[in-house]
Amino acid sequence: MTGPTAAVAPTAATAAAPVAEAAAGVTVLVAAAGPDARRTVRGLLLDAAADTLGVPRAGLRIAREPGGRPVLEGAGPPVAEGADRPLHIALSHGRDTVAAALTRLGPVGVDVEHVRPLPTAALARRWFDPAEAEWLARQPGPEQPTAFLRLWVQKEALGKALGTGLRGGGMRRRVLPPGTPPTGLLAPLPARPDLALCLPQAPPGLCLAVGVWSPGAAGAPATVVVPGTPPSPTRT
Repeated sequence: MTGPTAAVAPTAATAAAPVAEAAAGVTVLVAAAGPDARRTVRGLLLDAAADTLGVPRAGLRIAREPGGRPVLEGAGPPVAEGADRPLHIALSHGRDTVAAALTRLGPVGVDVEHVRPLPTAALARRWFDPAEAEWLARQPGPEQPTAFLRLWVQKEALGKALGTGLRGGGMRRRVLPPGTPPTGLLAPLPARPDLALCLPQAPPGLCLAVGVWSPGAAGAPATVVVPGTPPSPTRT
């Protein structure tokens, strides 16, 4: 899903960013897409991964598992603290904004969407769990696009963490309870404690979600970084 440009500062595809949080939580980089969204997000991720691993960016590349999950290759012997745990990565790109996530917690997913007018009731009835669709219909009209997209990005992020995307009824997977406010701490799903989600505080006009597939992820922070600005504080 794509929409009008939100307030994200432009950045070059090779912009470096602080990613020390990747060892203890999830680092999420958000940037304007520029003329080539795929190139921008891959550049952001490779710069951040090289910084985290302490290796030259030229030796890294992004490959894909058979199911489509991105994986980092070419790092050689990792030298960063906690190197016994691999660095997991995730990407999200649209026409105007991109996001990349890095963590050692476990397989990760990220999704970002612009808040914009949408036929939320019809979309929710078609794609969401009935209880979610009913909750959404009760929300005030002006709040429905944000409420809808907060559910949508969670489902996308969860599918990416699982490595399945939205295949197999992914849009009907239950996520955090409807109405969960933005927070930078990962919370376990009631029916799947090995899966954790959060809605980190995103730049204005965006909805952002992070998912991690690991029983040890609950309570870990997700830190949002817009290259060229200070990292956003983790909010409980």
